[in-house]
Amino acid sequence: MTTPRIEPGGLRELGPINWAVTRVLSTAQGVPDAHVFSTLGRSKGLFRGWLYYSARMMPFGKLSRKDTEMIIIRVAHLRSCDYEMDHHRKLGKRAGLDNAAIGRIIEGPDAGWGDRERSLLLAVDEIVGSHDVTDETWAGLTRHLDEPEQISFVQLVANYDALATTLGVLRVQRDV
Repeated sequence: MTTPRIEPGGLRELGPINWAVTRVLSTAQGVPDAHVFSTLGRSKGLFRGWLYYSARMMPFGKLSRKDTEMIIIRVAHLRSCDYEMDHHRKLGKRAGLDNAAIGRIIEGPDAGWGDRERSLLLAVDEIVGSHDVTDETWAGLTRHLDEPEQISFVQLVANYDALATTLGVLRVQRDV
């Protein structure tokens, strides 16, 4: 296991607001200390801004919870981000994704999905892989998502891709 570049903080490092938020979020995750929060919480106000921004996509986003978790799990897999995968396997199950569905998400867009799910997964693959989407793939998204959902989709993928980068660069340790 690699040593964290920035250790998770406690009350002193996080300040009372971020510490309290981290405690609540850790409890909701079912872990004693959700390292993503106790590490990023050390950035003070930036942490709270990031939480608000992220919450506008998950869990309070335009896309269904099931679609959202499918997208996040695919990003986590493509980025080999075990931390994201640990949390979003649990959240995905709460949103209605069973182990077989999660396995198919990992397998990818050609794992026997319907047009909607295949279109979403293909677009995730393209955004993570090339930071763009082909016109053909975009047309698939527009068959299933309205304009606000299209924007939300791109922002969701980009947010979790960026979070995977942050977790990796900071060497944030898994909670399990």
